[in-house]
Amino acid sequence: MSTKADYTEDEWKTILEAPTSAGLMVITASRGGTFRETFSMAKAYSEAREQHGASELLDAVVASNPKVDRHAATPAELELRATGYLRDAIAAIRTKGTEQEVGDYGRFVLGLADRVAHAHREDGMEVSDAERAAIEKIREAVGADGD
Repeated sequence: MSTKADYTEDEWKTILEAPTSAGLMVITASRGGTFRETFSMAKAYSEAREQHGASELLDAVVASNPKVDRHAATPAELELRATGYLRDAIAAIRTKGTEQEVGDYGRFVLGLADRVAHAHREDGMEVSDAERAAIEKIREAVGADGD
């Protein structure tokens, strides 16, 4: 098991920014629902805190205030940064943590993205095609195989 102390400052910053960047990627994929979608992202952190003890690494991630990279100017730039953060975070955890931690982190990120997508109906659909596409890019970035 790894802890915050096992990671460099830059690695830890990336590990913290990746989940919220993924959430923002889904939020910006379709118009509307920003308030509900943002609230759902905060709720994902809150619910993960309730499962305290399942993963020391995930406990440390959700214990801190969600970090947001405010440098992306466009949705395309946000997507590029978010997928980069996700790949880098997974690589760091894979190097210094366990496969269980990699899986737990990936499931947390995908769960957060899914929660955001379901927070607001768009174009008469529970989850828009653009949101589905964003989640698929997130899934690829974390290396998930459909769980």
